[in-house]
Amino acid sequence: MTYPRKVLGFIVNPIAGMGGAVGLKGTDGRAILEEAVRAGAQPVAPARAERFLRDLAPAKTSLCLITGAGAMGETEANNVEWTPEVLGTAKAVTTSRDTQETAAAMLARGVDLLVFCGGDGTARDILDAVGTRVPVLGVPTGVKMHSAVFAVDPRAAATLTQRFLVNVLHLREVEVMDVDEAAFRAGRVSARLYGYVVSPYEPVLIQGGKVASTLTDEELRNQAALALYVIEMMEPDVVYVVGPGTTTRTIGDLLEAKKTLLGVDLFCNRQILVADASEAQILAAIRGKAAKIVVTPIGGQGFLFGRGNQQISATVIRAVGRENIVVMATKQKLRGLTGLRVDTGDPALDDAFRGYRRVVTDYREEHVVRVL
Repeated sequence: MTYPRKVLGFIVNPIAGMGGAVGLKGTDGRAILEEAVRAGAQPVAPARAERFLRDLAPAKTSLCLITGAGAMGETEANNVEWTPEVLGTAKAVTTSRDTQETAAAMLARGVDLLVFCGGDGTARDILDAVGTRVPVLGVPTGVKMHSAVFAVDPRAAATLTQRFLVNVLHLREVEVMDVDEAAFRAGRVSARLYGYVVSPYEPVLIQGGKVASTLTDEELRNQAALALYVIEMMEPDVVYVVGPGTTTRTIGDLLEAKKTLLGVDLFCNRQILVADASEAQILAAIRGKAAKIVVTPIGGQGFLFGRGNQQISATVIRAVGRENIVVMATKQKLRGLTGLRVDTGDPALDDAFRGYRRVVTDYREEHVVRVL
């Protein structure tokens, strides 16, 4: 069966996600971007954009691709042998205004779907430009991705795009969140609803919005029991890479060590070795040593890696070993999840995680949970 040729808009925010591996928790603003570059940050959006387009290749003959100029989509499309229609003029440095203007031009051009590569900040720019007048889908590329417009990974975004454009998926309004980056870097989650866009919906392929934990007395007790169990399991001279979250922060509380809420901290011999560590600091600390990773899934989304803990990169995970990963989650959080997810940026590693994994849910209590 053949389908009418559809028009796909494609925008890349080339700096999205650069702050993740270096522990800056975002790149909103020129000053933070410059700090990220000084810290050795490398672009991550182009590779994820190209992966999306490669996975979309089977639909190439039925699509007309319109992209932003230069690094905003044109370069990535050319690299994977797409021939796009290009809007605007390539710039060495792009801004949120460029994203908004490109999205508005795509709206005027009559695209059937607008796909963007970025994080929450990019989602806000797209919303400002098009509102609910064109369907929007996000390829997750940023550090902060609390909004419900994102596919779970580039491969899922390609699948959603193909299914929507052949009229087998419905649209629904989804939330775009405004996260205060300055507060986020200071260890506080300050998020508010920014607005809504319409997006193709498939529950297995869309990440959904982040759900904050409700810290009832039972939840606090459960967190303390989990932390106590993990502490008891800690081995001498092993480096523990402990991810962000209220559940993992309780480990630091019980050890009377100030663990960051939204950062990745390194423990050894039950003391903090490095607070708020970058990818480079993690790799330096574990080189030649035994190490384990301790993480908790994001509430409502289920991500173990790839959302807010990009410091624990695919390189770090391979160095530590998947067999040396401890997943801890309260029973309340686990009840709100359909499964666990990973989006490390390395498709082969993501595939290796799929199956079932043990999750510590209470003191000396574990559940087996599927990694989707």
